[in-house]
Amino acid sequence: MEHLRSISMDLTLSISGAASMDSVSDDKIAIIVPHSSPILSKSPSNHTLPQWVHSEASHPAPSSEKRAAPALVAKKVAAEFLGTFLLIFILLSTLIVDEAHGGALGPLGVAAAAGSAVAVVVASLAHVSGAHLNPAVSAAMAAFGYLPRVQLAPYVAAQLLGSTVASFAAKAVYNDPADLGATVATVPALGTAGALVVEFVTTFVLLFVITALATDPKAVKELVAVGTGAAVMMNALISAESTGASMNPARTLGPAIASGTYTKIWIYMVAPPLGAIAGTGAYVALK
Repeated sequence: MEHLRSISMDLTLSISGAASMDSVSDDKIAIIVPHSSPILSKSPSNHTLPQWVHSEASHPAPSSEKRAAPALVAKKVAAEFLGTFLLIFILLSTLIVDEAHGGALGPLGVAAAAGSAVAVVVASLAHVSGAHLNPAVSAAMAAFGYLPRVQLAPYVAAQLLGSTVASFAAKAVYNDPADLGATVATVPALGTAGALVVEFVTTFVLLFVITALATDPKAVKELVAVGTGAAVMMNALISAESTGASMNPARTLGPAIASGTYTKIWIYMVAPPLGAIAGTGAYVALK
C-alpha cells in the first residue's frame, strides 16, 4: 500500500488555491510527471525534454527539404555522368590498346578489365546515386519503384552524355585509331533474333544480380560492387564475340556516335531495357 500511495503522489494536479475551477485557465494547470517517466527523454545537453520535441527537431522543415531536393538530384546526376564517363573510357581504352597490341589481353583480359572497372566505379558511387551507369538499370529501378520516376530522364541523359563524351575523349587520346568502329562499336555477329536473345538474357542476368544485392534487405550490401562486376565479366566472356556484350544502351550509343557505326543499333536500345525489367521483375517475384 505504501508503494501504491507513493506512485499516486508522483502524478498530481497543482492548481492555484485562490482561484476557482471556473477561473482557472489551461495554463494554470500543470501535470507533474516523475523524471523516470517514459514520456520524458534526456536531450544531448542533459536537459529533460518531451520526446516530441526531439522528433520535431530531428526532421527539417518541409521548405528546407524542398530547397535541398534539387541540389541532391543534381549531385546524383553528376555522379551518373562521371561514373559512366569513367566506365566507358576505361572500357574503350582497353579495347583500343588490346587491338593495337595484337590482342595481347585477349577475351579474358578484356572481360576482366570491364568487370573490374564496373566494380571500382560502383563501389565508389553507389552511396551517392546508386551507380546505375546504364539506362537499362535506371529503367528497371524506376519501373519497380527503386528510383523516383521523375529522376529517370535526368539519369538516362547523364549516362548517355557521359558515354558520348568518354568515347570522343578516347578517340582523341589514342589519335583517332584506324577502324575505330570495328574496335569499339558493338556490332552483332549473329542474326537479328539471336542478337536480341543474347542481349536480353545477359542483361536479365545482370539485373537479377543487381536487384538481389542492392534492394533486398537480407542481402549483403557490401557485395553489390563485386557481384555486379563479376556478372559483367561473366556476361562479357559469354557474349563479347557474338554481340559485343553491351547490356547497356549508353555503352553502345556513345561509341557509335564517336565512330559513326550504327549497324543494327536498335537491338541495343531495345533488348537491354527489356531484359533489365524482366530480370528485376523476376527477383522481385521471388523474394
